[in-house]
Amino acid sequence: MRQNGPLALIFHTIFVIVMAAPILVVCLVAFTPEGFLSLPTNGFSLRWFRTILNYPEFIHAFWVSLGLGALSSFVSLLFAVPAALAIARYRFRGRDALAALFLSPLMIPHVVLGIAFLRFFTSAGLGGSFAALIIAHVIIVFPFALRLTLAAATGMDRTVEMAAVSLGAGGWTLFRRVTLPLILPGVISGWALAFIQSFDDLTMTVFLAAPGTETLPVRMFLYIQDNIDPLVTSVSACVIAITMTALILLDRFYGLDRVLAGKGDTGR
Repeated sequence: MRQNGPLALIFHTIFVIVMAAPILVVCLVAFTPEGFLSLPTNGFSLRWFRTILNYPEFIHAFWVSLGLGALSSFVSLLFAVPAALAIARYRFRGRDALAALFLSPLMIPHVVLGIAFLRFFTSAGLGGSFAALIIAHVIIVFPFALRLTLAAATGMDRTVEMAAVSLGAGGWTLFRRVTLPLILPGVISGWALAFIQSFDDLTMTVFLAAPGTETLPVRMFLYIQDNIDPLVTSVSACVIAITMTALILLDRFYGLDRVLAGKGDTGR
């Protein structure tokens, strides 16, 4: 195998530093004992992590974001899986137009979507409701779930399904025992990408959220409008720590390569 040269290693090192530096700075500032954003700091303290407990709005917003992301990404998969299988397997009139329609939310700025959703849900009497947030998030995360599921469905070996049918497998059995396991890496990756997009969205959600349905990014955005203390950095550090812990546990007990690439046990 050809090894990377010195220039490639330097480029990769600079790339990793540029990507990781903002995360490292946020985590370092979160431990400052000062009452303002300070780096370098005179010492390290858990002051701002303890302060989070004095703001239950952040804790509530975290659970709202978690539930919204999990539910919207799951619902988007319920539509993405059959849509991906239909687009990958069949040739019909309007197929390309339908695929473009499904992916169209990627081409519309979230500010425009937020204003449009605000007017629509207000007219429908759903303004500020959690149901409106779910519907809006399903629409914006659906393309992410569809693209990865479609990639898995396009590369699927159809001969395995044909063999199952020849052995007498019915439609539901065929999907549950053969088709779904074959596209499962794409489905899981699509769910994860959709969840991240939903959890992290601010530009559109800020138009739809109301007191009681504020997500964590919206709550943080509203807080920094009136405050400049390191509380938001401590909240961000907690989210980063939770994410890293979840990835480590997933890799330890299941394997990230199996989730993202569908690879089996390489030791066999």
